[in-house]
Amino acid sequence: MGRRLGWLVLALVLVAVGLPATASGSSCAGAARCVEGKLTDGTPYAFAKPARWNGTVLVDLDFASGGLSAPLTASLLERGYAVGGTTRTVSSWNIARAIDNQAEALGRFEAAFGPVRHVIAEGRSMGGMVAAGVAQVHPDRFDAAVPMCGGLGGSVGQWNQKLDTVFTLKTLLFPGSGLPVTGVPADVPGTQQQWISAVTSAQATAEGRARIALAAAVGQLPGWGLAADGSETPVPDDADGIEQGMFLALAGGPLPYLGQAVSSRRTIEQLAGGNPSWNTGVDYARQLAMAAPEQRNAVRRLYERAGLDLRADLDTLAAAPRVAADPAAVRYLEKGIVFTGQLRLPVLTVNGLGDQISTVAQQQSYGALVRERGNAPLLRQTYVRTAGHCTYTTGEQVAAIDSVLFRLESGHWPDTTPAAMNARSADVDGSPGRYVQYTPPRFNRMYA
Repeated sequence: MGRRLGWLVLALVLVAVGLPATASGSSCAGAARCVEGKLTDGTPYAFAKPARWNGTVLVDLDFASGGLSAPLTASLLERGYAVGGTTRTVSSWNIARAIDNQAEALGRFEAAFGPVRHVIAEGRSMGGMVAAGVAQVHPDRFDAAVPMCGGLGGSVGQWNQKLDTVFTLKTLLFPGSGLPVTGVPADVPGTQQQWISAVTSAQATAEGRARIALAAAVGQLPGWGLAADGSETPVPDDADGIEQGMFLALAGGPLPYLGQAVSSRRTIEQLAGGNPSWNTGVDYARQLAMAAPEQRNAVRRLYERAGLDLRADLDTLAAAPRVAADPAAVRYLEKGIVFTGQLRLPVLTVNGLGDQISTVAQQQSYGALVRERGNAPLLRQTYVRTAGHCTYTTGEQVAAIDSVLFRLESGHWPDTTPAAMNARSADVDGSPGRYVQYTPPRFNRMYA
């Protein structure tokens, strides 16, 4: 169905069922006009359109959860973009529904404001994964996508990798404990605290630090993290600093990897009706070999210092009973999104080097699949030298969106080198951008 025909059909549907199809300025700042309501499944949506509209609308998974008051929104409205989207409150880890909701929300915008010149799916975290999913699933409704800090290893791949990290920690540091790897109990906060406390205690010993480094390297976590108060730590350049960064990513920072690994796994297992992750047949020695060179070196040095035998620990991992997946749960997670590299529209990705939730190695998997399908001209991948999850400045985010709009308007990509992206970022908010040249390590749990 073409976009114009889709808009006309949806407008008739909105009139028929009595849903809001007109805009209201009551909740908008400045000269913007807003529309809000609920989608068919009850998901809230909201959009804001500036008086001087450039004809482009951005659709974001999380906009209706406070996006109107965000500094990024103010900057985008000032630049002429209409902005809006949904929330994840209803869809949660039903990624397939969240992807379809973006298309339905777009229809509500078109019903309220009329035809659109360009539609860009964009978002951060799960919103980044959903934006990339929209590009794959709804190329007939959207023109481009800007996935930022999204899990682009796909639903299955990224959760297999999280299983590797937690399995390694449990096997080497906490065997026989009640700490769950899968089958997360209903007391999620209690379970999160148990895991974080256990890893924090292990961090106090040389043996614990060595094994924490191994688990983080196997799971391709960053060796650079935010301090507990959210402040950025110096970029480490030695084994101790890299391990400290790994610990901060796992359990010491403001959004610990282990906290998300517990809470989201519980949600996914409940929705999927079982465990969708497995490590049967996984060679953890090979996983370590695929880690970034500085992480492999840190693991070896820390093992030597602790007087531990790295080969013996890898043998222990190899001999440990493995986790098998529930096939029905795997099928559920596959329906969320498995990235195939089949692109029909431009995509520009943004990922932080020190992102502990959407690990940067996943970008390698996404890019490799796109190239294998012969779609490399449609993809640009960019990297920001920052620690923490989705810790971008307004300028850095607008630089990515403006680059994609240039691609849509001109038919060719602008310069997306770090220097060019940083210049665009500085033009937005005056602060120097942190885009850097980077090649991520090969993602060790590709699932396509």
